[in-house]
Amino acid sequence: MPASSKGQHRDIMGIRVAALGWCQALDKLKAALVGDGPQRIFNFLNANNANLAMRNPIYRQGLSKCEVLPDGFGVDIASRALHGTAFPANLNGTDFIPALLVHMERPLKVALIGGRPAVLDAALANFTAATPWHEFIAVSDGFFDKTDSARVLQDLSAINPDITLVGMGSPSQEIWIDANIRPGHGRVVFGVGALFDFVSGAVPRAPQTIRNLRLEWLWRLFHEPSRLWRRYILGNPVFLFHVLRYKILGAGGRSGVPA
Repeated sequence: MPASSKGQHRDIMGIRVAALGWCQALDKLKAALVGDGPQRIFNFLNANNANLAMRNPIYRQGLSKCEVLPDGFGVDIASRALHGTAFPANLNGTDFIPALLVHMERPLKVALIGGRPAVLDAALANFTAATPWHEFIAVSDGFFDKTDSARVLQDLSAINPDITLVGMGSPSQEIWIDANIRPGHGRVVFGVGALFDFVSGAVPRAPQTIRNLRLEWLWRLFHEPSRLWRRYILGNPVFLFHVLRYKILGAGGRSGVPA
């Protein structure tokens, strides 16, 4: 059985995940944005991403180089199984990123990359309406040639953003960030998955009651069954199997490269 993590991180199937409360996480990001420290890259781990990491060593390597935040009920189950307690907070990007933007009173430049063109435009407009003291810049939709990212990276360098949000879906966004993002492309960089879909209104959020019950995954499955049934109906049991195997066998019970 894996040893319990100490301090502010926990080992979830070989992936180092931050164990922070909401206030701690917001303060950590605020310090990264106002200080003179190095560039910080953040990604999120949920049950589906953990399954991807078990079979994709390039993706897993990208996660090992950044700060990983817990997202969803699945990683709470894993934390309870492996460490005896759930994470202090569900820091899913759909809620955490907007909260961070509200929390940051100093005006920031925020670069957006990803999504369909119409979704990106709507997300930019809604971000601006919600936090108008920040400057939001749509750098590119998510359909540029990933093998030739020079223009996107040049535009990022010219903007020199405080925050860069990359929404291309996992594992593409994490792999692209690891391969391309460097200092000058954003003081703080997030892989944000479907955030632009939610912020734009293209995909409806679950009612707050359902979110409080930690059943937003079921709401999403109901609304997008053809796209998400494999992720949840097949993926959730696979994730629980990986957790059980890691609990019994430790690091020898997983595939992929070391985290």
